[in-house]
Amino acid sequence: MTTKLQVQVSDYKKFPDDELVYRYVNLHDNTAINYIYERYGHLVFGVCLKYLKNADAAKDTTQQIFIKMLDDLNRFHINNFKPWLLKVTRNTCLMQLRSKNNGANNTVELGPDMEFEQDMHQKIEQEEKLNNLQTALAQLNEDQKTCIELFYLHKLTYAEIVQKTEYTLMQVKSHIQNGKRNLKIKIETLQGMGQ
Repeated sequence: MTTKLQVQVSDYKKFPDDELVYRYVNLHDNTAINYIYERYGHLVFGVCLKYLKNADAAKDTTQQIFIKMLDDLNRFHINNFKPWLLKVTRNTCLMQLRSKNNGANNTVELGPDMEFEQDMHQKIEQEEKLNNLQTALAQLNEDQKTCIELFYLHKLTYAEIVQKTEYTLMQVKSHIQNGKRNLKIKIETLQGMGQ
């Protein structure tokens, strides 16, 4: 592992997840956490948005997850950071949905085990689709990835994307159209590979 003194700011983007986690936990390097957030903030927000169906709730939950993560990283030894973070995100969202449903529904339901199993089966299928989407999204070129995320995850208009990225309107439309096509191809490939 690299020592804190030898690190240039540009090196953080190149560090693998376990290096960033190591630097935060063992060297008390808060810059490492900033790069973890930069790397995974949009991904966590996307998962939260898929489950919670509300941008404000997704933003709040994303913040809660990253705040809790700071404590968890110091308490637990985490080997595979990204799968762990996605699992924490999914579980946090499911707990919120469960508590919301419990608060809204005080009547006794028949067959809770069957409903729970069916619900979990659907959630697993949704999660597999979401994982494929996230993997495929990460494989897009930067221009397509940026435009797809801004348009679909952040719900920006073409004009807002032009303003935010300084792409032309034609470039934004092209990146979104090509990105959608490439996503579809990559997702189909991942499904064919059983990932």
